[in-house]
Amino acid sequence: MTVWLVRAGRNGEQEQVALDNNLVAIGWQKLSDLSAIDSREKLAELYENVFPDASPKRASNQVGQVWAFRGRMKTDDMVVLPLKMQASIAVGTITGPYKYRTDLGENIRHVRSVKWIKTDVPRTAFDQDLLHSFGAFMTVCQIQRNNAEDRIRAIVTGKAPPVVKPNGGDDVVDGTEENIDIDQLAQDQILEHIKQKFSGHGLADLVDAVLQSQGYLTRVSPPGPDGGVDILAGTGPMGFSSPRLCVQVKSSSSPADVNVLRGLQGILANFQANQGLLVSWGGFTKSVIQEARQNFLRFAFGTLATFYGRSSRTMTSFRISCRRSCH
Repeated sequence: MTVWLVRAGRNGEQEQVALDNNLVAIGWQKLSDLSAIDSREKLAELYENVFPDASPKRASNQVGQVWAFRGRMKTDDMVVLPLKMQASIAVGTITGPYKYRTDLGENIRHVRSVKWIKTDVPRTAFDQDLLHSFGAFMTVCQIQRNNAEDRIRAIVTGKAPPVVKPNGGDDVVDGTEENIDIDQLAQDQILEHIKQKFSGHGLADLVDAVLQSQGYLTRVSPPGPDGGVDILAGTGPMGFSSPRLCVQVKSSSSPADVNVLRGLQGILANFQANQGLLVSWGGFTKSVIQEARQNFLRFAFGTLATFYGRSSRTMTSFRISCRRSCH
């Protein structure tokens, strides 16, 4: 069995369609139906006719990716889909052959059906070498280093990951070496550093520092039972002005479920807060994301990756405020 990385657009444009319709998809919409293409050589000929100006290197790279999707992926192969809209990874298995579809919008034509095993695995659940593999710039890539399949399967099923067995190999598609998304790799390394330095209640202290850098006056609940509120934050000289926030911080590696969101929603009136902020290290279940969007004007939600990176001002102020804690 093989593990494949398949992206859903440079900025995650197709990821919700992929999750909602149980599939993975690639671009190259100018290529016609590939069902009758039964070899890489025939695909290369078609590609050259459609993209005559492509350089030999670019043509070889892209033909390799498209052929991997069309001809090399097999039923029951594992597929991972890094999500851009949240700091999570979706993992599933291929359930059928290549198909050409015209009913999913103009940007989706070439698809493979998938049974999603889990769509909200936090990026922080994976070791750095796997995140390095997930950061490949290519749309399609075979992940094969360091017994990746066994480790990914263990993480998805909640088992202890097996011991890493370095094999010295690279993740490739038909001999084309990977190119890495340096921005994503850097963000993963920052999150790993934060994970080591701010575990447990320390995560609330981190979020508190970011809020203070944004001009809020805050009060952090001490460790222990907090009544559903980790931080109270307000604006103005005394912190009494709007917006007034109730903040819940979840440091667990498991995604926060909808009960956490509803619990925060229920206590806003008790503290006379205007809005709620839910920050979860492990991300969120699909039901949380849907319900939070329905209450967009009352709730903000995000993993620490999105919260921490909202602006350069936030990041700069955070470094100043927490310099001693971070080093």
